Amino acid sequence: MSSMKEFENPYFEPSHFVEQLAWRVQGENKRNGDETGTFDAKKMLIAFECTIEELKLMSMKMDEKIKKEELSLQSERTRHAVSVDGLRKTNKKAFTNFQELDEHISSVATKVVHLGDQLEGVNTPRARDQEAQKLIHYFFMFTNEFEPQAEIFSDPFQLNEAADVIQKLYLIAQELPSDKFAHPKKRITDQYIAIESNLISEFDNAHKDGDKQRMRELADILLNFKGYNRCVESFIETNQKSLQVFRDIYDDLMPICRQVNFLTQEVFSTPELVMGKFVQCLYQQVLKCHVQHRLGSTKEDTDKFLSQLYELYARTSKLTKGLGSFRLGSDSNFLNRQMKHVFGKYLDDYVKLEMDHLKSKMTEHLRLYYKSLNHTKKRLDQQGGLHELQNKLRTKTPLSNLNLGGSSHVDYGGEPFISQELSLNLINESKHALTRCKLLSNQSDLAVNAVNIFKLLTHYLCIDHIDYALEIGLQGIPSNEPKTEPQGYFIDVARQANAVFHLLEKQFSELLVPLISSSPMYSQCVQEKREIKEQMEAKIENGLDRTLNCWCGWIKHILSAEQKKSDFKPETEEMPTELSTQACAKVLKFVEQQAGKLNACLDGKNVGAVRLEFGIRFHRVILDHLQSFTYNSMGAMLVICDVNEYRRTAKAFTSGLVNSLFEMLHALCNLLVVVPENLKQIITGEQMAGLDRSTVMSFVQLRADFKTAKIAQQLK
Repeated sequence: MSSMKEFENPYFEPSHFVEQLAWRVQGENKRNGDETGTFDAKKMLIAFECTIEELKLMSMKMDEKIKKEELSLQSERTRHAVSVDGLRKTNKKAFTNFQELDEHISSVATKVVHLGDQLEGVNTPRARDQEAQKLIHYFFMFTNEFEPQAEIFSDPFQLNEAADVIQKLYLIAQELPSDKFAHPKKRITDQYIAIESNLISEFDNAHKDGDKQRMRELADILLNFKGYNRCVESFIETNQKSLQVFRDIYDDLMPICRQVNFLTQEVFSTPELVMGKFVQCLYQQVLKCHVQHRLGSTKEDTDKFLSQLYELYARTSKLTKGLGSFRLGSDSNFLNRQMKHVFGKYLDDYVKLEMDHLKSKMTEHLRLYYKSLNHTKKRLDQQGGLHELQNKLRTKTPLSNLNLGGSSHVDYGGEPFISQELSLNLINESKHALTRCKLLSNQSDLAVNAVNIFKLLTHYLCIDHIDYALEIGLQGIPSNEPKTEPQGYFIDVARQANAVFHLLEKQFSELLVPLISSSPMYSQCVQEKREIKEQMEAKIENGLDRTLNCWCGWIKHILSAEQKKSDFKPETEEMPTELSTQACAKVLKFVEQQAGKLNACLDGKNVGAVRLEFGIRFHRVILDHLQSFTYNSMGAMLVICDVNEYRRTAKAFTSGLVNSLFEMLHALCNLLVVVPENLKQIITGEQMAGLDRSTVMSFVQLRADFKTAKIAQQLK
């Protein structure tokens, strides 16, 4: 029989229960000896009917249990409703009692306040009368010169009470006519001054003893006296004395200011005013004297003076920023005015001093550099150099048609007249100037001052140094028909000029742009820098062009001097042991040297463009040179060997165009060795398809057998 727990299981499955029942009936058949395993439907029916009856019985019991639980729940609900209703009534009664109590308390409080007002109304006039009586008594004592002094004014333990009395008497005395009450007014004033002095002395003693509570009492009393400012001054003076024992004033001022600020908060009723006066004294007395002493000792050395001014201003600004966290009164520009009081006279002349100093330093750097080279700078106006560039930049005229150097050749022994060390010195001088300018210049003039500093740098670095070196370099380039082997010194000048200008552009981006980016002068400054760069690039391009022409002229000189007519038209059929002619070998050596120099001195796109141009011009020289000879069969073999060497060297230019030019030249030279019968087939072939027929024919005509073999008729 199944139990109730089995059906209450949350994982109960009806189909699983039926399967279990069927397997149980089958299992009983096997235990009773039925080994055949035949299905007994009747027995299965009986088992299912019995189980169904059991389930019906269990269902009836469950229904009865549910009814009992429902009756119990209904009874509990009724009992709980009665309980809640009773609690609601109790709460309502309690709330009513609370309201009555609150009204009663309010009524009592109103009566108490009314009673207090009545008592105060009675007591205040009485207290005033007593106070007036006391003051009249003391005033009478001051009117009678024979009356002995009251004990309250001679007893140091009653100083607070005496101060209260004499302060009121002093105010009353000021209202009395002097002709009738001159004597008592004088006695009251003398006593007022004496008590005021005693209060200040007592305040100083409490300050020295660290008695903050007593200081607070005395400060509150002195607040009603005319000598209150003397009390504040004494407080400030005592705190300033602690500054004299420290070595670095900036490191110690901030901690002392924190201590003083904390003390003023506990002692004075207006701490922000006292702290403001303390800070003002620090700036106008302590810091101002410190700055004057430091700057006065470096007045003769402008470089040290500017460095000290920058350091002192920076450290004072840092201190000012820290003091901004204190409450120093309602004036928002208080600290800025103190800074101006300390540094005002130095900042008024700062810009002029900075510019004059920068000019002096840069002029001196240039002078020492050229002196170390034992070189006297020459005026290059007639060659369109510095003077013309300055005029064009000043008048903002186009840089086109600018004379980029004279044609005369002057040999300076390979000296480039440009120094990265000098350039770095000039850039660093301007860097220091811009850094100081950023801090010390008035914000409204910052952009103008920064641009003027950068203009000085471009003048001395770009015009007086780089442009001068380029002009000298242009003068050092030989003519297009040199008589001695050219060295190509201008390539090194171009390399160093590019390197220095990169440093200038870096400083422009990192230091100058942040200072002028929001100013209208930004675009003007960018334009001037662009013009200077274009001028430099034009001169470098001109110099490189002339250098390549010079190199090609030297190659022509080698070929004309070393190459003989007999080299390509030998009388013997013997093949020489060398792979190339002597002229070719010398040309290759020179070209490889210059190509290596280009790779070493130039970079980026520049080296590729110059190598390409050199390769094209080199090819043109070789092409023109080869077209000036007549070749027999052995000479054709020799010229092919030379062209092979030229082609190998041309690969150093790493240019596909140059390689293809020499490949085509090699193909043209092959026309010199082909038998006449095959020339037409080769000329019309794919390899020669891109060549002009006149070019091809100009090479074919160089054959020694051109007329005898009637090649012209065969090619028709």
